[in-house]
Amino acid sequence: MKEISKLPAITISFWIMKICATTLGETAGDLLSMTLKIGYAISSVILLFFFFTTLATQLFTKKYHPVIYWTVILSTSTAGTTISDYMDRTLGLGYATGSFILVTLLLVTLVIWQVTEKSLSVTGIKSLRGEMFYWTAILFSNTLGTALGDFLADNSGLGFAGGAIIIGSLLTLVVLAYFFTKVSRILLFWIAFVLTRPFGATFGDLLTKTHEKGGLNFGTIGSSLVLFIILAVLVAVAIRKCNETETTNQIIV
Repeated sequence: MKEISKLPAITISFWIMKICATTLGETAGDLLSMTLKIGYAISSVILLFFFFTTLATQLFTKKYHPVIYWTVILSTSTAGTTISDYMDRTLGLGYATGSFILVTLLLVTLVIWQVTEKSLSVTGIKSLRGEMFYWTAILFSNTLGTALGDFLADNSGLGFAGGAIIIGSLLTLVVLAYFFTKVSRILLFWIAFVLTRPFGATFGDLLTKTHEKGGLNFGTIGSSLVLFIILAVLVAVAIRKCNETETTNQIIV
């Protein structure tokens, strides 16, 4: 029997939802660890449990479910935020060292994935092992994004807006390379996937931080609520499209 991919198509809508989810992950992670004063260590444990719970649900599904998929993406973003902050601040590793460790972990994951599965293409993942590599890479990339985003915003002197502009410019170059060059589409996907996380991190900081720190002062609660509503609307649209596709396939059959 032919296996059905449980992952969404890579479209413009996918990238918009990815940025919303990662930005929400940044604000929601900060809400738990900082606003509610739970702390980075305990928050990381809570959010990792949330991640493994949602991941188990995703792995046991038989087809693509937008709510389940984007809940796992959101859980990797929230967990990645607190894990990165725990490494960089509580353990005192700093943003640069933390980013280097996470880049190494991500590259090792991708190399093992390539050697084992013979491809890093996300459109061809139809096995449990391939999906496990996929989610491991996503967790590391989202954790890396927080560290890299904080490094650009705090240590580089660029500020939150400057960091977002830098990452946004790099993403623009990736888009141009996609349309006007023959660079590997798989390579461009993973570059874009990694970059959208620090873009979400810096954009999240821009929304939540005070005016004195260069932010818009929306706060973690207000920013999280707005981003959640936007993501929920987009997920509802994705559910409708999935239902329409299933209905069409049933009619054809």
